[in-house]
Amino acid sequence: MIILTGTNQITFGEGTLTGQELTIFQKKNNSAVEYHYDSVDTLLFELNMRSQIMESAKALSTSGVYFADLTKSMANPAYWHITDQGRFKLNAGASPQEAIRDIFTNGSAYAFECSMAVIVVLYKAILESIDPRQFDRMTSDLLIFDWQSNSKLHLVDRIGNEEAITGDIIYFENPEVHPMLPWWKGENVVMIEEGLYYGHGHGLGITSAEVVITILNKYRLDGSMQSAFMTDRYVHPDFTYFAPFQGSDRKKHITVKIGDSIYVR
Repeated sequence: MIILTGTNQITFGEGTLTGQELTIFQKKNNSAVEYHYDSVDTLLFELNMRSQIMESAKALSTSGVYFADLTKSMANPAYWHITDQGRFKLNAGASPQEAIRDIFTNGSAYAFECSMAVIVVLYKAILESIDPRQFDRMTSDLLIFDWQSNSKLHLVDRIGNEEAITGDIIYFENPEVHPMLPWWKGENVVMIEEGLYYGHGHGLGITSAEVVITILNKYRLDGSMQSAFMTDRYVHPDFTYFAPFQGSDRKKHITVKIGDSIYVR
């Protein structure tokens, strides 16, 4: 459940949350796990940013970006240069926000693998959730690789995928992948909503867990008996860290506490 300044009695006025934000709130609030927030503003920021992660994943799925392993990565040279390791390094003097937006508007100039796609989605969601000037300040030396190497995202590790909700990053593992096809060893996905995930690799797009597993299973060792599976670990950005950097134009809400209840509108 959601615990806010000592209470779990939270009521939102009509129109305060979008339908997606309300769904996220209800999933967390109905959980047996306690999720603590220091303010209504921090909670609202997380609900919005999770929705932005979903929208960014949908946008990348239709952007025209190609799938490629690290040896065949492509990027628009106006904004990026590709390192020997296949990483995207922001060009000196380039605007981070313009470079991220270019991936979504000029997708055919880009090719990367699934873990980099997840990173791109997260950076786009952060950009849409905070003051763009703060984004440029935070990411002036932006380097895009995999989600394990991006400390700027302030990722939080969690265990128990039954708690995963919109905006969380989940990994499907293929433990008996054919050794000649290492790029099929797993798939990083963004949870879109209950039962749907965005995976950049191998043309998955937005699909179900069953489809992800079925596709991975096609590339196992001959005679393999162990299916691919969704791992129990998932990650997401530290929303509390980013909340103070949201823009001044963000809609303000009225919060009233009466007894043990909090009302937001």
